[in-house]
Amino acid sequence: MTSESWATVGLTMGEPTDLDEAGDLGDDLIGASDQESGYDLDQESHRGAFGEFGGESSGLIDRTYRERIVLAGVSLGRADPEATDASMDELARLVETAGADPVARVLQHRDSPDRATYVGKGKVMEIKTVSEALDADTVVFDNDLTPAQQGNLEEILKRSALDRTAVILDIFAQNASSPEGRAQVELAQLRYRLPRLRRSGRTFSQQAGGIGTRGPGETQLEVDRRRLMRRITRLESDLRRIRGNRSTQSKARKRTSNRAVAIVGYTNAGKSTLLNYLTDAGVLVEDRLFATLDATTRRLQLPGGEAVFLSDTVGFIRKLPHQLVEAFKSTLDVAVDADLLVHVVDASDPDPEGCIAAVRIVLDEIGADRVPELFVFNKADLAPAAAARLVDREPGSVAISAETGEGMDDLLAMVGRRLRRQTIVVRLLVPYARGDVLAMAHREGEVLEVEEAVDGWVVQVRVDEGSAGRLAEFRVDEESRAWAEADDRS
Repeated sequence: MTSESWATVGLTMGEPTDLDEAGDLGDDLIGASDQESGYDLDQESHRGAFGEFGGESSGLIDRTYRERIVLAGVSLGRADPEATDASMDELARLVETAGADPVARVLQHRDSPDRATYVGKGKVMEIKTVSEALDADTVVFDNDLTPAQQGNLEEILKRSALDRTAVILDIFAQNASSPEGRAQVELAQLRYRLPRLRRSGRTFSQQAGGIGTRGPGETQLEVDRRRLMRRITRLESDLRRIRGNRSTQSKARKRTSNRAVAIVGYTNAGKSTLLNYLTDAGVLVEDRLFATLDATTRRLQLPGGEAVFLSDTVGFIRKLPHQLVEAFKSTLDVAVDADLLVHVVDASDPDPEGCIAAVRIVLDEIGADRVPELFVFNKADLAPAAAARLVDREPGSVAISAETGEGMDDLLAMVGRRLRRQTIVVRLLVPYARGDVLAMAHREGEVLEVEEAVDGWVVQVRVDEGSAGRLAEFRVDEESRAWAEADDRS
C-alpha cells in the first residue's frame, strides 16, 4: 500500500465534504516523513492495495487487488498464549473479511511494548525478512500502534504497517449502508487519522490581507488538520441530533405499553438471523464479520399477547476500537434504552466465555450493564452438547437454532416472563369523570380487566414501576403486587 493510497482514509465516506476540496491532500498526509528522511516512495516503497475492490476507495484503504498480509502479534507479560492464538485467529478472519489474504504469522512474547516499534528492532527485522520472502504487501499488528510506532515501522519495513483498529475500521467502511452508519464510520475514521497526519515540508499561505496579518501562512499539515477538525465537528453535531431524535422516540415509546428488547452479542453470533426468523425483517445475513451495522427494529407479538419492539444491533468483538464505540453511540443507545437484552452467544464458538466477556466490556462502556440480560445460546444444531453445557451453567438461559427454529417457543416464553417480572399488577378505581386516566392505563400498560362500579371503573392493569407511580392516587389494592408475583409463577 502506497502512502498515497493510505492517505485517502475517510475522504470517500458520506457526502462530498470540504476535505475533498484539496486534490493534493492525499499526497501529503503520510509520506512526508519518508520524504524528509530521503526515502523515495516511488522507487523503494512496496506496492499495496489491501482489498479486492479495484478502482474505488470504499473503505479505509484504496483497493486494486487482494493484498498479501503478514500478521504480527505480541503476548505481553503473563498473558495466556492460547488467548493470543485465539486473537490472532480472529485477526486473520478480520483481514479476510476486509478482502486480503493472510500469508504468515509472527508472534512475540515480551514484558512490555517497545516505545519506538512496539516489538523491538530485532523482531521488526524478522518481520521484514518474512515479508520480503513471501512478497507481502502489508504487515497487520494485532495490537494498537501509536502514530509514532506506525511511522517507525513503515520506515523500517518499507511497506505499510497497520493495526487491528485500522482493519476493523476498513470493514465497517465497506459495510456501512445507511446515511447514519456512513456518518458514524467516517467520524471514527477521521478520529483515527487525525493524530496520524504527518508533515509534508511544503507551505501554503492561508492568511488574510492587510497590515499586521502577513506572515509565512499555514503549513499543509496545519491546513489538513484544520479541515479534519471542521469535518469532525460537523459529524459530531449531526450525530448528536440523531441521538436527540432517538431519545425523543424512546421517551414516546416508554409512554406506551410496548416494551423494548435489544438483541446484542458477538459479531457473527446469529443476531440478524434471529431477528429475521422472529419478525421476517429481511436483514442481510452472511457468514462474515460485521455483515450488518445498522440497527433494525421490528414489532413482535409474544405468546402472552404482549407487543414488544425487537431491535438488532451492531456486533461486538474483542478489542473493539474506542473510536467506533464513541461514534456508534447513537446506534448503541438501542441497547441502553431497552427493557431487556437478548444476549446471543454462538454455542459452537471455541471460546464462548471470551465472547461473552468482550460483549460485556462494551455494554459497560456504553452504560447498558444495568439492563436485565437473557442469555440465548445459538447454533444448538451445530453444537448441541456445548449448548446444553452452557445452558446448565447459566440458569434461565435458552438454547436455540435461529437457522432451524429449534427452541424458539422457549425463547419467546422466557422473554415474556422476564418482561413481566419488571411489571406489577395494580387495581385502580377511576371516577367516571376521569376518562383520561382510563386512557392512560390503556396507553401505558396492559389492561387485564375493567368492571363498572358505583363510583367509577374498577381497572386491573399491568404496568411498570413508573406508570404505577403516576397512577398511585387511584390505586385501591396494595395486594396487587402479590397477585402479580403469583401470576408470574403461573
